[in-house]
Amino acid sequence: MADGGGNIDYLGVSRSLSGRRWRERPADAEAVRTHRLGLGLDEPLARAVAARGVGGDGGAIYLNPSLKAQFPDPSSFADMDLAARVLVDALEQRRRIVVFADYDVDGASSAAQLVRWFRALGHELSIYVPDRLKEGYGPSPAAFRRLKADGAELVVTVDCGAAAHDALQCAAEIGLEVVVIDHHLMRPGEIPKVAALVNPNRPDCGSGQGHLAAAGVTFVLLAALSREARGRGLFEGRSEPDLRSWLDLAAMGAICDVTQLVGFNRALAAQGLRVMSGWRNPGLKALLDVAKHAPGPASVFHAGFVLGPRINAGGRIGRSDLGARLLATDDEEEALALAGELDALNAARKEVEREVIEAAVRVIERESNAEDAPCLVVAADDWHPGVIGIVAGRLRERYRKPVIVIGVDRAADVGKGSGRSQPGVNLGQAVQAAYEAGLLLAGGGHAMAAGLSVRPASIPELRAFLCERLAEEAGIAAAEDGLEIDALVTTAGCTRALWQDFQRLAPFGPGNPEPLFAAADVRIERPMALKGGHVRCTLVDSSGGKLKAVAWRMAETEAGRRLLSEGGAVHVVGRLKPDDWQGRESVELEIEDVADPRRI
Repeated sequence: MADGGGNIDYLGVSRSLSGRRWRERPADAEAVRTHRLGLGLDEPLARAVAARGVGGDGGAIYLNPSLKAQFPDPSSFADMDLAARVLVDALEQRRRIVVFADYDVDGASSAAQLVRWFRALGHELSIYVPDRLKEGYGPSPAAFRRLKADGAELVVTVDCGAAAHDALQCAAEIGLEVVVIDHHLMRPGEIPKVAALVNPNRPDCGSGQGHLAAAGVTFVLLAALSREARGRGLFEGRSEPDLRSWLDLAAMGAICDVTQLVGFNRALAAQGLRVMSGWRNPGLKALLDVAKHAPGPASVFHAGFVLGPRINAGGRIGRSDLGARLLATDDEEEALALAGELDALNAARKEVEREVIEAAVRVIERESNAEDAPCLVVAADDWHPGVIGIVAGRLRERYRKPVIVIGVDRAADVGKGSGRSQPGVNLGQAVQAAYEAGLLLAGGGHAMAAGLSVRPASIPELRAFLCERLAEEAGIAAAEDGLEIDALVTTAGCTRALWQDFQRLAPFGPGNPEPLFAAADVRIERPMALKGGHVRCTLVDSSGGKLKAVAWRMAETEAGRRLLSEGGAVHVVGRLKPDDWQGRESVELEIEDVADPRRI
């Protein structure tokens, strides 16, 4: 079956058991040919490279991302040179500098980079991270007054600050100098008066690096700082800071902030993972140890699923500055203590998250129109604001539509909400419209995520407003919701060698998706439901191979129930992952979707 654009359903699947359509990932035929002949790639791999938007002349640098070839000129960022001058002036004058960081991985890794650069020059910086529950996101007038009273002379905000107009106005009034290092979207006319504001997403920045996380912007700032310090002769008689040794921190921000892994940002992540593989940062190594993972080559999995959630746990339900302190310390004993505290907080976070998800699902499934609603807005008293974003993401995966989760504080008469969206549905724009319509106390975000504050009495009106506003976008997105598949495989053909070939495309993330493989007419053997709602099974087909498979959080879905039923043959789509259990060096398939050939 083909749609109006000529796209043919992959394996004939117009609607899988999760309601998605399967398509072949589109690729330019001429680029495929160029990659195959010029780079000596097999057809499937050449096609996968082309399908990620890599033209015929870009294959070599894509397969071997290089900071030397792709590093932007720091001066191309608005205010970058000014920021470097202000900061090196402060270094020479031995002024008291405070790094004001956001409470997530991007903020922590940005702060740690700055602390480490100044430490290498013999100047120690303080770190301040606001309390999520008591202070909220970003700088506030109260925080700046407190820092000024404590003796701060210069504040550098990282991963926040660009939109903190009240706080920055307050800083100007009390004589507190501020440099802003951020990456969040800014509207025209929103540039506040500060000592310097570096943000590739400020309207007048010509760097073309708007997809960087704050940690990537900070790494470019380090290059500008070293250039400025070098020009002043500050490295005479001493070694220059080794910026490459901090690439692991830049990679943590890029990966955990789910940024577009393209161009320079992808090179930053790739080279940062190589540096991380040495596990020389005491904080990252301590986290790896408490998570009971053996040292070895670092991957997006380590950054995004082992280290990142633990660093974030402090900001979600504990002390907000734990992650930044962990990444900045050189003391192994302190690192181990901080890592242990974060690991315990992460375990507690998982339990809180589980309880809120279960409660939210019960609320949604009591609603008679939830299945047809273009957007789900679910609220209840006392849901922890530190986990509502994660819960919104989980529910978005489950229901395949935009979801906003609101935790209500009745004593304060306010609800704090976080939302996650589907591709093609601009949730941030809708939330901004709700704010402008007077339905919110505060709100904003970007296409795929948003945050808000609302009076509890206004939640029903907010739900109706968002459903009406998003109806058309959500309807189109639902019709186009699908999976783009890179190659058809047999169970016998899913080998370690195949996985290694496609690993040449790593690191994976937005803008550079991990390859998806389809297997047709496979039988399910030895299915098993696991704790946490996961499913394990073995896939068998006519090739004679047997492929281990796992489907995360799928047991209670229609696809999961089909896997557990051991019925007739099914089609599956998934990602190949290494399986090194007991030294076997094999692969398994992480199942993303299932289709019943009788119901497509």
